[in-house]
Amino acid sequence: MSADQLAILLVLVGTMGLFLWGRLRHDIVAMLSLMACVVLGLVSAENAFSGFGHPAVITVACVLILGYGLQHSGAVDILADRVLPQSAGPVLSTLAIMSLAAVLSGFMNNVGALALLMPVSLQIATRLNIPPGRILMPLAFGSILGGMTTLIGTPPNLIVSGFRQTAGLGGFSIFDFTQVGLAIALTGVAFIGLIGWRLVPNRETDSVQSFESGAYRSEVRVLPESPAVGEPLYKIERLLDEVDAQVVGMVRGEFRVMVPNPRRVLKAGDILLLEVDPQLLSKVLKNTGLVLEEAVSLSETEDEEAPAEGEPATVNEPSKNDDEVVLKELVVMPNSPLLHRTASDIELRSRYGINLLAISQRGRQSIKRLRTTPIFAGDVLLMQGLPEAIAGFAADSECLPLATRDLKLPNQTRVWQSVAIMAFAVAVAASGVVPASLAFAGGVLLMLIVGVVPLRSAYSGVDWPVIVLLAAMLPVADAMATTGAAQTVASFLIDTVAQGHAVAGLVVILVITMFLSDVMNNAATAAVMCPIAMSVANYLGVNVDTYLMAVAIGASCAFLTPIGHQNNTLILGPGGFRFGDYWRLGLAVEAIVLLVGVPMLLWVWPL
Repeated sequence: MSADQLAILLVLVGTMGLFLWGRLRHDIVAMLSLMACVVLGLVSAENAFSGFGHPAVITVACVLILGYGLQHSGAVDILADRVLPQSAGPVLSTLAIMSLAAVLSGFMNNVGALALLMPVSLQIATRLNIPPGRILMPLAFGSILGGMTTLIGTPPNLIVSGFRQTAGLGGFSIFDFTQVGLAIALTGVAFIGLIGWRLVPNRETDSVQSFESGAYRSEVRVLPESPAVGEPLYKIERLLDEVDAQVVGMVRGEFRVMVPNPRRVLKAGDILLLEVDPQLLSKVLKNTGLVLEEAVSLSETEDEEAPAEGEPATVNEPSKNDDEVVLKELVVMPNSPLLHRTASDIELRSRYGINLLAISQRGRQSIKRLRTTPIFAGDVLLMQGLPEAIAGFAADSECLPLATRDLKLPNQTRVWQSVAIMAFAVAVAASGVVPASLAFAGGVLLMLIVGVVPLRSAYSGVDWPVIVLLAAMLPVADAMATTGAAQTVASFLIDTVAQGHAVAGLVVILVITMFLSDVMNNAATAAVMCPIAMSVANYLGVNVDTYLMAVAIGASCAFLTPIGHQNNTLILGPGGFRFGDYWRLGLAVEAIVLLVGVPMLLWVWPL
């Protein structure tokens, strides 16, 4: 093994380690990997940013904007309203919404498809009186399965096509993925809808309308006039037991403790951290005589806006009109700018005039104050404020409202324009007259010209971390091929694992790709595995396309963990799931992928 081969493998191992660690966002990790390759001389300085002009990267960005156009025009809302049954049972409802998600994911970002259908899914769960997770996990898996059916369905497919083009074999066409992907998607959707949904953990809730996003953590303060002053904590806990709430922490000045002593006597100014259902917050306050910390803080910072003499003081609202103030639950999207920030960093009151009343973070406990608690993907935030203020915050921060959406009547002209432009772009790309990147770039220009996508929000539909990830990892993956490291890894896999058998090698590539996709970003997985798969195929002297398609399928199959795919992360809080809740259904789905995918690959793309 040469020095360059050893260097690129060490960079690759370090990159994968950082992806698995998860403390740094995946685009930052990719850029670190690229810079390391440049410093080590594995990638020339002139070619370091060549990936940003790669057709695959341009295509991904354009497809995301086109999908945003379909969403913004209301086309998807109309489709959902007309396709989904209004009075069907659990099986038919699950099959219908999964099928719709799969179809949409073939032509738009599957995260966007999931976000659009989540509120509908919650309505279905409410109507059927079933835990929301029973609908949300099948929905997430259906959208992932649908993404593998077309070139534009998911970034890994575009990356695989880009590597084929870089190798001088030309890129895949838009429907080259359809035969294998559709067979897997149909089988997977049928299995989950008819049988597999029973493998979803039954996270019961007191009310499906206020689904279990995990117990909310909120803060209440003991005021000087509160009857709780001088009382032992256990008396407050008895009152809290009546509404299924509990004390999980206490703050007294600089003193902080988790699970405080029940005999500790409460003093004025003490802050209690509670776990409580948001619908029961008012009852908790009434029973205990405590006050929300947000309400106290607001009154302290807005004394100049005190009511006139004789008027009652209101300290628990960000608005003068109590009738207009609402509570909204927002789930934090994986690409939200809120990630790793706190309420204090965001300046909710000064910028938006809203309050963060509580936060649900599955599987994470701390005694940090709400205002200093870092926010992560999948967290659910309970916000208080004017509807338009919360809506503005949700739009700016990439958060998804988890209540029924107040949808405006879609503009019929815009709906048909968006559908027609998308269909035209897909048809031109499929014809091969021009490259896919040009076809979809032309579609974006048309949407901007006719006004389907407003100019001010033209780039808001682009998942920029994914774009940077792709652009940075392409030169790194190319270095694996040029140094011969990919060939070395391929030789090891074939000689020691597959024993020189082409079909066994195909299975090995598919399984490894699936495993990596479960624990790190699927686009990064595709970029890492493509040069290895091509080297394995060349080493065995078989069809390279078969192995590249195996990478495309495996990179899209992240079903075992909530971190493998953004859609899995997105349903973590709303579904009330824990980290280990995915593997039961996920393992069955991945077994189906293997059983259906390998024969279909060998049939459609013979070795």
